[in-house]
Amino acid sequence: MTDPSPAPQGTISLQTIAMPADTNWNGDIFGGWLVSQMDLAGAVHARRRARGRVATVAIDAMVFHHPVHVGDVLSCYTSILRLGNTSLRIGIEVWETADPERVPKKVTEGQFTYVAIDDSGRPRPVPAE
Repeated sequence: MTDPSPAPQGTISLQTIAMPADTNWNGDIFGGWLVSQMDLAGAVHARRRARGRVATVAIDAMVFHHPVHVGDVLSCYTSILRLGNTSLRIGIEVWETADPERVPKKVTEGQFTYVAIDDSGRPRPVPAE
């Protein structure tokens, strides 16, 4: 029998805990903080694949599915959606995974584009695998 519950897609690239300092005026976690965590996770994956420095050049898509609360354990999963000559489009899913007794819940997802750069900050080719 197939498990009908959704599951994270990709490689876990970052885990963090939402803290009180990261809240907005409603008491939920501020969306900008969550985007910054996603950018870090995507950069980890892009840097690993590009074998060196990368720079974020675009957030191509972003969807918030559920609010994030103080104390939530967030796991960022990443996968390469597109590999160009100098760029990588990374799909990022953020899942709330605090309680091992509950099914993990996807709270947000997005697509970020990174460009491989050299020491001068100029685009460079992404090496072949």
